[in-house]
Amino acid sequence: MNAGEKRALSDLIRSVRARLGLTILLIEHHVPLVMGLCDRIAVLNFGELIALGAPADVQKHPAVIEAYLGDSA
Repeated sequence: MNAGEKRALSDLIRSVRARLGLTILLIEHHVPLVMGLCDRIAVLNFGELIALGAPADVQKHPAVIEAYLGDSA
């Protein structure tokens, strides 16, 4: 998706969530979209749950950093 489509999708999900009071499950790899849209994030690495929580907490979780950015050691 291009930037406009991502913005439109984000707006649509927010609208549906607010209007209908629904919980929405989003499976997405575009990190900025997920971080800006979700209240809670589950991160999988090869099918194993490695982090679950608020975006700010998940983003700094050591297992997430290691799995997606590599171990700096």
